[in-house]
Order: sequence, then C-alpha cells, then structure tokens
Amino acid sequence: MLDRRHFLAAATASLAMPHVARAVEPLVLWGPPATPGLLLVAAAREAALKALPMPVEVRIWRTPDEMRAGLSSGTMKAVVMPSYAAANLHNRGLGLKLVNILTHGLLSVVAPAGTVKTLEDLKGKRVVVPFKNDMPDFIFRRLLAARRIAPDALSIDYSGTPPEAVQLLLAGRADAALLSEPASAGALLLSGLRGKGLERAIDTRLAWREATGAASLPQAGLAVSDVLGREIGEAGIRALQLGMESALAAVLADPAAVASEAATLFQLPGPVLARAVPFSNLVVQPASAARPDLEKLFAALAEGDPRIIGGKLPGDGFYAL
Repeated sequence: MLDRRHFLAAATASLAMPHVARAVEPLVLWGPPATPGLLLVAAAREAALKALPMPVEVRIWRTPDEMRAGLSSGTMKAVVMPSYAAANLHNRGLGLKLVNILTHGLLSVVAPAGTVKTLEDLKGKRVVVPFKNDMPDFIFRRLLAARRIAPDALSIDYSGTPPEAVQLLLAGRADAALLSEPASAGALLLSGLRGKGLERAIDTRLAWREATGAASLPQAGLAVSDVLGREIGEAGIRALQLGMESALAAVLADPAAVASEAATLFQLPGPVLARAVPFSNLVVQPASAARPDLEKLFAALAEGDPRIIGGKLPGDGFYAL
C-alpha cells in the first residue's frame, strides 16, 4: 500500500507526464457485398466526409444475419442495407433512420442464353435464390404472385450467399438464378470463359414496374442509428449525403478505378465489379424524395405478411433526409 509520501510523489509525477490524446473512434460505413458498396469506397475519400470529426473506414458485411446482429448490438451505426429491412427495424423500435436510396434495382434472373424471356418461362425450372426470407426472395415471390404463378409451379432452391448461387448455376444444378450485381457480372464472365453463355434474362426493375406501377425499385440505401445521428448531428448526416453524391459521379465516370481500389475489400476481381456498375442503377437519392416509391415497395411486400416491414408503413421519423 502507498503511504502519504509515496502517493504524493506518484501524483506529482503523473501530473508532470505529457497528455496523451485518446484516439478518435472511426466512423465505419458498412456496405453489402454488392455494387452500392462501391459508393462507400469512393465516398470515404471525398472532402465532405473528411470534414467529419472522425476518420472514416469502409467494411463489408457478408450476410443479412451479420448485418442485423451488428445493428442490434450497436457495433454497426451506418449501414447500406435493404430498404425494407431498415423499415422493419425502425418500426420495431431499434432507432434507425434511412438517409438515402443507393440503387433503383440490381437484381436479374440469370439463365442460359435464349432459355428464359419471361417469368412464365421459369415454370418447371429449378431457380436458385440467395438469402431466403430476405429482399431477393421477397421481390421474386411478389413478382411471381403478380403474374399469378404459383410457387410450386417451379422449384426454388435457396443458397446462403450469391456466390453459392453462381456456383450452382455454373455447375448445371439450376436452370436459372436470381442474382444481384456484381454476382450477375461474375456469373456471365465465368460462363463466357467456360464456353457456357449466360445472360441477364429478366431485369427485375422492369418487371417490378409492370407489376406495381412504381417508377423505380428502391432496393437499398444507407441507414444510420440514432446514436450516430446524435454524434454527428444533422450537419454530419448531410455531409454523408454530399460525400455519396460526389462518390456517385466518381463511380460512374471511372468504374474501373474505384473497382480496382475496392477489389480486396470485396474479395472480388476489379473487372467483375467494374462490369457490374452499368447494370446496378446506382443513385444517391434522399430518402424523403424516394418515399412514394418506398411506400409502394413496402405495401407490396407487406401484402402477404405485414411483419416483413414491421407491421406498418414507417412514419416521418424514418426519413433522415
């Protein structure tokens, strides 16, 4: 135990020591293993984000379960995620707001060239769909219902990830696959190398417009936690939006450059990422501007089960911008 003399000596020494500043915790922007994540990579170097009071990093979540766990635990505060999932978590009281929409649809039904032209052509076929009971599955089933195609009219096999779906399709264990970008771009590139011609047979964005009348398919966007909102304030959220708007211009102007920078993070070849950009319908649309089409999307998905969006349309508080 310290006596009084030793305590005073230790206290004096500690006061004489130089102050060491505590490192500022970085703001981690979490993106999906899909092309909207390229916008995060490009945004991290934009001046608008460098004005934030902390450094910015970009990481990739690999599965919806990982993403939800991160949001629930508070370890993920800024996440690009399916728009319906953001509405669901907001309605369940998680404290989540949507900043923007980053894609108007990046799903395609990929199949051997000439074998599929319409959803009706999938009858009797084996179709692999990633992420059961998540956005690709919900959209696909809603499109089938709009065409009055019973789920048992085809065989739907589920995969854990898009790369698994690609492998099943390339191995001939499926007749078609519902793939997001860049999985579609990767499948087409690999099939070409193997002499098996695949094509984007059905653009779900166009099929969605026919089914619902919505002008767009606001599939995913950046959501932020209330905790982060308090940390950076409205000005910080607007800085995120401005940075991503600049990033969109950079990605569209030179997809190869951003894709090369992001290749290691995505664990995918840069050329595959770059080839996916023209088919990704990338945007940086403030959430409130997308609200009409978001509400059409939410209502359409909730027709079969309102729990998909947390039981109701989200109110004004859901829209951060």
